[in-house]
Amino acid sequence: MQFSNGDEVEVLTAEKTLKGKYIANPDKNFITVKLDSGYNISIERKKVKLVKLIKKAIPSTPEKADVKENKSLKTIAILHTGGTISSKVDYSTGAVNPHFTPEELIAMFPEIKDIANIRSRLIRNMASDDMRFAHYNILAKEVEKEVKNNAEGVIITHGTDTMHHTSAALSFILEGLSIPVLLVGAQRSSDRGSSDAAINLVSAVQFMAKSDFAGVAVCMHKSMDDDVCSILPGTNARKMHSSRRDAFKAVNAEPIAEVEGSNVKMLHSSYRKKGDGKLRLMPLKEELKIGMLVSHPNMFASEVSAYEGFNGLVLEGTGLGHMPINEIDSMTKEHKKIFKAIEKLAKKMPVVMSCQTIYGRVDMNVYTPGRLLQEIGILGNLSPMTPETTFIKLAWLLSNHPKDVKKLIMENLRGEIVKRAGVQEF
Repeated sequence: MQFSNGDEVEVLTAEKTLKGKYIANPDKNFITVKLDSGYNISIERKKVKLVKLIKKAIPSTPEKADVKENKSLKTIAILHTGGTISSKVDYSTGAVNPHFTPEELIAMFPEIKDIANIRSRLIRNMASDDMRFAHYNILAKEVEKEVKNNAEGVIITHGTDTMHHTSAALSFILEGLSIPVLLVGAQRSSDRGSSDAAINLVSAVQFMAKSDFAGVAVCMHKSMDDDVCSILPGTNARKMHSSRRDAFKAVNAEPIAEVEGSNVKMLHSSYRKKGDGKLRLMPLKEELKIGMLVSHPNMFASEVSAYEGFNGLVLEGTGLGHMPINEIDSMTKEHKKIFKAIEKLAKKMPVVMSCQTIYGRVDMNVYTPGRLLQEIGILGNLSPMTPETTFIKLAWLLSNHPKDVKKLIMENLRGEIVKRAGVQEF
């Protein structure tokens, strides 16, 4: 028998009987059903004795709510790029579908209609892993449109995997930004009881409605509990866990604020304030090739030389910013070649050191290998930037200030160079 998405079925195996919504699986060796818990489960067909239809699916239409402008409230634009944050499960089909119109969003999150006027539109529907420099530029132009259309804040819904890259990119591209731009994601699908979609989005709207912050930031869960969201600086945020709802942390910097229900608590005053600044777009050159090379045991010089055709390179050094460049015995002769390969690249392009430890800062003054790397032109000494922000800043400098990379890489342009890294969890 042929089944359609959303059909209620009973799957009988030798060990158990499962009931749920049928979901078509491209791998014909498996049958997939969505259980009542919201989880999907796949069973090998060879283990299935019988699949029985209980009830045919009835397609549903998205729920909508009336949207009326309240002139006493701020107007916030929501731009969607994909991810689970703006999706809702359709239990008639078992699938999660995107909802992008203001009417559909308010039906999903009715609280926001009392906080702000919402306008909403789709920019892209993509996995964040597929983001390229071109997409950062597109998003920046869409933010500019909203600024010109008098939006008092912009929320960008985004997949979480590379959200910290995008927040850093927009921080640099949107020069003179005078309104808040928040990137918001969800670690858990909206069809799961543990979803963080609603609180993240609602908290972002609350923050924009009640704070004087201007600039780019990330709004995500502070902890595993559903009570507080953190507002994290766009150039100092990072995804630190693959699946936990509190995956995002501020690295080497303090969060900007916390949002608990309708309460917005600013944690310090050293942030850009709303004002009359003139927005200027400073986009990334989309053809740039910026490499990232992770230091590791048993490296070979050919790994470094592979970047000879690139425009710039970020090194993720061990410890304080080290690479295997010491020839100490017959088994480390390759390290001398690695040093020469790095030296050759540094003569052709900017090569910037970052810490793969994530927390802490580069310090190539402490040990001799670090001083040798500085002598051959490796940049980034004393940098507190994450590897991802280093990557984005290098690309932005090469796009907009190619002659001043050496001078500007360690200047604090968007809050990325903190004076002192505080004590943090990690």
